Amino acid sequence: MSFQPVLPTGGYVGWRFLERTLERQQEQHASMPMAQRDEARFREKIGSIDNARALTNDRQLLRVALTAFGLAEDLPNRAFIQRVLESPTSERGSFANRMADRRYQALAAAFGFGETEGPRTREPGFADRVLALYRERSFEAAVGQQDDSMRMALALQRDLTEIAQRDASDEAHWLRVLGTPSLRKVFETAFNLPSAFGAQDLDRQVEIMKRRSRSAFGDSTVSQFTDSDKRDALIRRFFIGEQVAQVSTLGSGATALALLQAGQGPARGPMMPPPLPLTLPR
Repeated sequence: MSFQPVLPTGGYVGWRFLERTLERQQEQHASMPMAQRDEARFREKIGSIDNARALTNDRQLLRVALTAFGLAEDLPNRAFIQRVLESPTSERGSFANRMADRRYQALAAAFGFGETEGPRTREPGFADRVLALYRERSFEAAVGQQDDSMRMALALQRDLTEIAQRDASDEAHWLRVLGTPSLRKVFETAFNLPSAFGAQDLDRQVEIMKRRSRSAFGDSTVSQFTDSDKRDALIRRFFIGEQVAQVSTLGSGATALALLQAGQGPARGPMMPPPLPLTLPR
């Protein structure tokens, strides 16, 4: 029997329910027999894995590793993942570092198979670190099977905080946001960006993100999202943006009715974001 998260409703109201019950639901998920078996075998075997081929040849260990970094869909792509894992992240032009999706770089860096100092699989606490991510990500995946927006909001809590705390320039922070698929989707929806946004060059995308962030939050930096109130405001904008997008094909009267029925009425309280233009700024 697989774990089924309790999500009685969608949208921001559903998100607040999930927040309140998150710890209890995560504990229930981690106690499932399959999760327990996966964790026990990973702890037992990972210290003996000293190269990428050995990991990719063990389907159960590979599934745990990929799930921990949000890459479970790549489980069949063993040759590709082996190449990622063998890539030295210390080299600027390496295969993993050239990937637009930064999750691959994180996977390669965590295991260290391509680094000159050797793999990290025998380091003290390695299994604990990977399994903590595995529990978190596998719970997110279970939530995403019912509501992918909830999954992205959960991932944001971790991924955006991690990026915001990095010692890097704000441009580098925004590039990492754009290179993290779930974060990119949240920001594009929260900022009401059109589909043409992704066709812009990266410098232009960063400029637009900074401009929209300043307009919405009074601050153009990613580091502002170390503040939990700012993260919550972003998540709220994301869910409202999704609701607006879902009813955008309806007439204006039907749109207003849908928002009222969703409990988001036309009257704006202090947390209701202002409407955003649908076109890109010049």
